[in-house]
Amino acid sequence: MNKHKRLEIFQRLRADNPTPTTELNYNNPFELLIAVILSAQATDVGVNKATAKLYPVANTPEAIYSLGVPGLSEYIKTIGLFNSKARNVIETCRLLVENHGSQVPANREALEALPGVGRKTANVVLNTAFGHSAMAVDTHIFRVSNRTGIAKGKNVREVEDKLMKHVPKDFLIDAHHWLILHGRYVCKARTPQCGSCRIEDLCEYPRKTSD
Repeated sequence: MNKHKRLEIFQRLRADNPTPTTELNYNNPFELLIAVILSAQATDVGVNKATAKLYPVANTPEAIYSLGVPGLSEYIKTIGLFNSKARNVIETCRLLVENHGSQVPANREALEALPGVGRKTANVVLNTAFGHSAMAVDTHIFRVSNRTGIAKGKNVREVEDKLMKHVPKDFLIDAHHWLILHGRYVCKARTPQCGSCRIEDLCEYPRKTSD
């Protein structure tokens, strides 16, 4: 895909949604961090239901840590892998209190040192909470990038690197959200809704549907 097509794609996505953001509910970087850790192999809707009960009771590292693994598990037991996630969250809260003054660090190395925080989670927090140019490639972004031709790659890191290189700089901050939403609601895994897609004429997918 050439740079002119990419530019037009992101211009249209911005025109349709000027201020995109995550569908996870949060009020501060810490709440976002915990929600993203919980969202691994889970839906945003499911995470939001759990945090809607958890955060009014505990939404600081100290408060969640005081719940302990059993206490936290009661709030998040509707989420897949809740036992291991509870252990990771409790340990993350301890490290935030002891090493970071109870604040979420705004750099990749420190974030990835926290239990349950890999590169994708760190990218979400860096981008959404701190406004860094970062690309958290999930299954939606991986699919959309390869299917459309925006950034083809054999693995997540390859797609991430190509997106960071080829997405026009003016769109980098919000590109992560536009691509996720496009994959979630339009360019779906089994049956892409090509007939109602705003970028169908720019997309290089050879097997488009009539929708």
